[in-house]
Amino acid sequence: MEIFLRFILLLFMLLNHNAQQTALAFTGTYGINYGRIADNIPKPENVVKLLRAAKIKNVRIYDADHGVIKAFTRTGLELVIGLPNGDVKDVGASADHALNWVKDNVNAFLPDTNIVGIAVGNEVLGGGDYELATSLLNAVKNIHNATKNLGIHRNVQITTAHSQAVFADSFPPSSCVFKDGVSQVMKPLLEFFSEIGSPFCLNAYPFLAYTYNSDKIDINYALFKSNEGIRDEKSGLYYDNMLDAQIDAAYAALEDVGFKKMEVVITETGWASRGDSNEPAATTDNARTYNYNLRKRLAKRKGTPMRPKNVLKAYIFALFNEDSKPGQMSEKNYGLFKADGNVSYDIGFRGLDDSSAVVSSRVLSLKKRKRKNIKHKTKSIAKG
Repeated sequence: MEIFLRFILLLFMLLNHNAQQTALAFTGTYGINYGRIADNIPKPENVVKLLRAAKIKNVRIYDADHGVIKAFTRTGLELVIGLPNGDVKDVGASADHALNWVKDNVNAFLPDTNIVGIAVGNEVLGGGDYELATSLLNAVKNIHNATKNLGIHRNVQITTAHSQAVFADSFPPSSCVFKDGVSQVMKPLLEFFSEIGSPFCLNAYPFLAYTYNSDKIDINYALFKSNEGIRDEKSGLYYDNMLDAQIDAAYAALEDVGFKKMEVVITETGWASRGDSNEPAATTDNARTYNYNLRKRLAKRKGTPMRPKNVLKAYIFALFNEDSKPGQMSEKNYGLFKADGNVSYDIGFRGLDDSSAVVSSRVLSLKKRKRKNIKHKTKSIAKG
């Protein structure tokens, strides 16, 4: 009996130790990507006001700009910062470099700025840079070890986001697997993420899938609108929207390589409000519909057909339209907000000017109420 109790105690300690190793970067269901490839967007301090007024708590940036990080000081907002792709090779090659990077860009701002995660690279795998791809695992490990050496690993989650280019085929969802060229790098990466409790991060865009396959896909299926949906003949599961199908395709690929329990988090999804002539679905109306319906979908705190208990979490792309981004017109027009801080279209958020007005109005109302209370108390004292 004593041996059995010791075994149970040891097991509890091991489980508790593993639980303590897991950092959680996304505590809600709705987040936003704050990209800044633009020359006309609001200052970081005003962006923080906008986010707080919109009650968007979870925020991702693609670098570790100190001016931006400082703007988030003591705001209550949860920030995931990025190690850019251009730094992945150097960080992967040197543990000292990784340690200095974490010291300078994370540890120096804690605990005043609530940095909850580090995204190591973005869409590294599935591209054409083999050297970059093979550097990713070491970069992830070195960054994690740096956070561990500094004693912040329980509060700062390490991830990397993938595009759908890592999959061989994502339809039907249950048949999805990783590409052969990706699997050899992906599997050890997933093993490490499984050890430290990190999710599989996916950038998923029904907009792009529809744009390239508009002859095969019902746009209502992509926009969360009423449609016939699809049934996965292999799994028997029914899908009434494309995003759920894209997520379950990722779950199927993970299960195929032995990571059935790993969570999928959407790190980018959105719909462009303007595009080139070959992007006719990039309209304000479609962008409004997608993002409004997505917001409702996330508010339900539901999972997907394949993983109904895994509450869907997503970071929307993006906060602002970014006029300096290269590529097609759509790339510059994913923002929920225009460069001046006003809404691109109405899905329930207020623009920067509106937010300021609301805050000012509330402050003014509070001051008036206080003055009335003071006058009332003064009169009461005088009467007494």
